[in-house]
Amino acid sequence: MLDEMVFRSEDLAAADRLDYWSELLGRTHAPMELRSDHADDFRASQRVLDLGAVTVWSATFQPLVFRRTPKLIRQSDPEVYHLSLVVRGGGAGVWRHRETRYMPYDLFINSSSLPNDVHSGGDPVQQTVALEVPKALLPLPCGLAGRIVGAAVSGREGMGALLAGFLTQLVADPAAYRPADRPRLATLVTDLVAALFAHILEAGDCLSPETHRRALTLRIKSFIRSHLHDPQLTPATIAAAHHISTSYLHRLFEDEDATVAAWIRRLRLEAARRDLADPALRATPIHAIAARWGFPRAADFSRTHRAAYGTTPKDHRHQALRHCE
Repeated sequence: MLDEMVFRSEDLAAADRLDYWSELLGRTHAPMELRSDHADDFRASQRVLDLGAVTVWSATFQPLVFRRTPKLIRQSDPEVYHLSLVVRGGGAGVWRHRETRYMPYDLFINSSSLPNDVHSGGDPVQQTVALEVPKALLPLPCGLAGRIVGAAVSGREGMGALLAGFLTQLVADPAAYRPADRPRLATLVTDLVAALFAHILEAGDCLSPETHRRALTLRIKSFIRSHLHDPQLTPATIAAAHHISTSYLHRLFEDEDATVAAWIRRLRLEAARRDLADPALRATPIHAIAARWGFPRAADFSRTHRAAYGTTPKDHRHQALRHCE
């Protein structure tokens, strides 16, 4: 099962509970100021699933005000997007550019880099399922972050429902997953968030060409991740699936850190390396893992792997599994 970090306020003296949970949230998300009418006997619980680059957590707590100030941001900014599914309760988020109210099964989107006040209430018990995604995994120009943060998103329909359903299932039964599933789960979460962001950006009125370009790029990246296993995944097939020309697809990736083909190759290699290092797949032949991730010819996979990492797939598997013993 996935490793969990669990906090229960009743395990601490009443006078220490709010301060300790504030410290815990500072490590899970970002340092914040917390205020509550129940500070003298604060009740809260939290379960944190570490998926590597992405963190998913669920929490139950009494009504609070969460405040992220410019001073706190200057002192510490982990540069993450925060998304919360409101399961019970509600409240409002206040930023310089907007104020948004939230009800059960709304998705709340925030950024560790923007000052904000978040007021929870409407119910004596608040319940959320949240995740933290590094901005580096979802690069957006500064001008677009404000369109994402605070956007009103329903978790009952469309892209919001896909993300809400996945998060709810994950925290409900973490025992169904193995530690080796962590990077796969992180990739799934990131893809769903990227698709949601693209949907939000495209839904706006009078968006600039650059906004449409970034939204399309996010959607294409999500498409590539979900089709890595297909050996026919090429720039031509990707362009056709998105009703654009191949030359325009290449122009979209001019501002990225790799060409379309190089990006596909890198993601396939990373996925194959994860499987080669998975003890549960030690009996699966290397050529089968290579074919699963879009390398139908074993010799091509071995040559590409050596060029990228300086070692053969066989040596990588041997080293990785030896550390697991």
